[in-house]
Amino acid sequence: MATAVLVAGLSGCGSTPEDEFSGTSVDQLYADAREEASEGNYESAIKRYEKVEARASGTLMAQQAQLELAYAYYKTGERAQALAKIERFVRLHPTSPALDYAYYLQGLINFNDDLGLFGWLSKQDLSERDQQASRDAYESFKQLVERFPNSRYAPDARLRMNHVVNSLAAGEVHVARFYYRRGAYLAAANRAQTAVSEYRSSPAVEEALFIMARSYDRLELPQLRDDAVRVLKTSFPQSAYLTQGDATIDKKWWKLW
Repeated sequence: MATAVLVAGLSGCGSTPEDEFSGTSVDQLYADAREEASEGNYESAIKRYEKVEARASGTLMAQQAQLELAYAYYKTGERAQALAKIERFVRLHPTSPALDYAYYLQGLINFNDDLGLFGWLSKQDLSERDQQASRDAYESFKQLVERFPNSRYAPDARLRMNHVVNSLAAGEVHVARFYYRRGAYLAAANRAQTAVSEYRSSPAVEEALFIMARSYDRLELPQLRDDAVRVLKTSFPQSAYLTQGDATIDKKWWKLW
């Protein structure tokens, strides 16, 4: 009797969980997943997309499910899982007709993850945030616009690339300002120079040139100071920085109120 109970117990331990979708066709699962996602029920959609991806492996439906699953993960805040899905998709399907969307979604996830892009509205300190997400977003959008210039996603990707550049430049200038205020003039000049050389089209370059000029002045490097002032005058002839001193650097430029 004891042996029979033991065998029954071992049998129960070895059983697998019942598949709640075992009686649902893969086509119906996919349709249900899309419906759940359209209604904002992303957790429910994820369960179904995962089943579609597994059951329809090797088909176009599975590829589509992978991308929609990545988007659902993104909408539920599972950034790492979303990016992992996209990276796997790009690696396994380099000739997919949906590759442009994969790059766009990859960029979008990193773009929205980086508070440096719009975090200034909430008065958060740029120096406390890692801008790697911005760089990753830029690279994804760059892949999209270079490889698929006529993609429906390319125009928006270009706009977001401009936002990324401005964010990265603003981050460099913020750090330069931080160093200047603390008397680390060489470090301030170097970070400002990075903004000028790498992000020439960004509005933040104006302040970067000003910080360079003031830093070189404090370091008693008149030629470098004069060069920075000359470029500032040429590039921004109406700049307020030309008539203001260190008080301009102390102003929190990112505050709107």
